[in-house]
Amino acid sequence: MKVVGINSTAASFKSIATLAKNIFLLVLLAFMGLSVSVVNAENSEVKTTGVKKSAASLDELLQMIKTATISESKEHAKRESEFKQAKARQTQKLKDIQSIKAAEERKAEQLEKTYAENELKLAALEEQLQKRLGTLGEMFGHLTSAAGDTRTTLSHSIVSAQYPGRTAFLDELIAKMSSNTQLPSMEEIENLWFTINHEMVEGTKVVKFPAMVTNAEGEQVRQQVVRVGAYNLFSNGSYLTFNPGAGVIAELTRQPSGKYTGAAMELEQAGGEFTQVGIDPTGPSGGSLLAALIHSPSLMERWHQGKAVGYIITVVGVCALLLALWRFLVLMGVSRKVDAQLSSETVDSDNPLGRVLQIGEENSGLDVESLELKLHEQVLKERPAIELGIGLLKIIAMVAPLLGLLGTVIGMIVTFQAITVFGAGDPKAMAGGISAALVTTVLGLCVAIPTVLLHTLVNGKAQRVLHILEEQSAGLIAQKAEG
Repeated sequence: MKVVGINSTAASFKSIATLAKNIFLLVLLAFMGLSVSVVNAENSEVKTTGVKKSAASLDELLQMIKTATISESKEHAKRESEFKQAKARQTQKLKDIQSIKAAEERKAEQLEKTYAENELKLAALEEQLQKRLGTLGEMFGHLTSAAGDTRTTLSHSIVSAQYPGRTAFLDELIAKMSSNTQLPSMEEIENLWFTINHEMVEGTKVVKFPAMVTNAEGEQVRQQVVRVGAYNLFSNGSYLTFNPGAGVIAELTRQPSGKYTGAAMELEQAGGEFTQVGIDPTGPSGGSLLAALIHSPSLMERWHQGKAVGYIITVVGVCALLLALWRFLVLMGVSRKVDAQLSSETVDSDNPLGRVLQIGEENSGLDVESLELKLHEQVLKERPAIELGIGLLKIIAMVAPLLGLLGTVIGMIVTFQAITVFGAGDPKAMAGGISAALVTTVLGLCVAIPTVLLHTLVNGKAQRVLHILEEQSAGLIAQKAEG
């Protein structure tokens, strides 16, 4: 590529074109009849390298054109020289880069050769290591397994609430043995053995230690915590739970019944004597037994599970109880008055027996048949007041179980509708729905059974009074017949 020659030729052509243009201008001026004088020549202008200058004559104008041509040639020569120098520098850089590339390629080949040699050496060393380890490799495998099991146990143990950060060295030990690059030291093996024994010993202790506890309101309070082995944590009579991942001790939002929390408070206040307390051995920090105990609904919650039908059964049961008590008290008063009338020879009309005896005295002159009818009529008049409400008690005792059955059927319908929508994949949800549906049956029976007993008691009182009235009426009739 001869770029310089082409540029030089182009510059020469450009100078010739400029000269031809100027000559053409002179010919054109002569053709138009302009006088070639000094005055006219003063108005001529030639642009040379960006500078305007007036020519005094045609010779001067020609000289100026020649000077401009020479100047442009020098400028092109300068540019050509700069281009050649830049090309030479780029050529040198290219040579330097090619030299560096060749050196790096030789270095890469050397590194690849070294890498292959190191691979062979490493394989030989690993084989030598395995031969020297022998049965120790199997032992270290068991050691790794024991360390992993211990780490899992410690991470879920409530003992870590008192001694946090116990698994840090186990993580390092397992990572070291898993890499197959380092062997555990005797100190690390003894530390693992000590940690396992420490967990076993702490699982037999009942200790008290200070810790930050998140209460039911979400506030963190520093207070004394009692740990019962590896089973449960207590504080201020409340059961606590421990989150190993976050290292947080929190109070259970729902506590078991009062006797368990009371026993926990007694344990905290105990001075070394034996104290009964409820613990859950099925899991650390509360397992399935404690969860079942906590989530068992209370009596009031059971009652609310009956919903509308349960409320109706409760109202009916309360009405039956009030009615039975009212009638029992009334009949107790009537029975006392009748007993007083039996032991008195004076007829008193403030009780049923007195009114029956008064009818007998007022109609003593009638024949036996008429007197019997009069006394029977009076007994019939007394019967409704004595048996008032007894029939309603009997009806309530019969209706309450039916209402309970109605509530159960409604609850089962709702349960099967939920199964239709969500499926039967969650037996707990189904069992909960069925349990809530059976609450109304329990409520109905709880109302019916006492109502039957109350009906029997009240009815017995009423029948006793009626039996006395009939007995005394029959006595009057028999006395009349004998007289």
